[in-house]
Amino acid sequence: MSTICEMLGIEYPIFQGAMARIATHKIAGAVSEAGGLGILGSGGWSADQLREEIRLTREITKKPFAVNLMLQMPNCDELAQVILDENIKIVTTGAGSPKKYIPVFKEAGIKVIPVIASVRHAIKMQAAGVDAVVAEGQEAGGHIGQTSTMSLLPQIVDAIDIPVLGAGGVGDGRSLAAIYALGAQGIQVGTLFLSAEECPIPDSYKQRLINSIDTDTIVTGRKAKDPVRSLKNSMLEKFYQLEMENAPHEELEKLTLGSLSRAVYDGDMETGSAMAGEIAGMIKNIRPAKQIIEELFNEAEEKAASLKITY
Repeated sequence: MSTICEMLGIEYPIFQGAMARIATHKIAGAVSEAGGLGILGSGGWSADQLREEIRLTREITKKPFAVNLMLQMPNCDELAQVILDENIKIVTTGAGSPKKYIPVFKEAGIKVIPVIASVRHAIKMQAAGVDAVVAEGQEAGGHIGQTSTMSLLPQIVDAIDIPVLGAGGVGDGRSLAAIYALGAQGIQVGTLFLSAEECPIPDSYKQRLINSIDTDTIVTGRKAKDPVRSLKNSMLEKFYQLEMENAPHEELEKLTLGSLSRAVYDGDMETGSAMAGEIAGMIKNIRPAKQIIEELFNEAEEKAASLKITY
């Protein structure tokens, strides 16, 4: 059993990404029950919504699960209090530094694991006292950094002494084996779990994933230093063109206002923002979360055993 599994009380060293508006009790509960770490994505939720999602998750599984704090949210203090009140023991964070919350979380026995995208942030987080980090490369879906997983992960592993998980670009057992070869103790997976039977997104979203090829994602927002990777569609291609032409922020915002909800709730694949990573082109079927996890790790073990590399 790896250090990260011992630390968190999970069977498989795999975190389910805290996908905004998607990572509800339905997918988080299924991943945790299957032996991974399900994560509730609290971004955009009220304190009451988070409390309800925690309680619904506990109806699905008695195994460990986490809550993600998106630190840009204006109600983070309220969400943090719910985490404390509900005796959550694992918190992942994104979009900022969790330093403010670390003392009170530590006092409550909570493990804090930020998602980071640079060596500098990894070093700062270790100094702040976090328990592990998720190093996310720009292959991932949603909000991304600028360095690829292949380059980022070994540099972070060499720079800090706490456990590192790799994220971005994990689509099958071969990529999982590669993440381990780069020095990680586990993985965080988002896009692959979009194809889980339990994932609460519309069928049109899942079908769009299955129909994707390797070049079917697009990154928008780089000029504003807020890059996001999504599945290509006419709206996002127009956004990208306007962005390259230095269109006013108001014009860009008009295009994307409500686009995440249109994708996640309405299944609108033309004017919605359907976030997904570069591995979308590898997804060919819909499976239960348990099957995704088991096949991923079985394939990784087989691949590692079969490799006979000479130099």
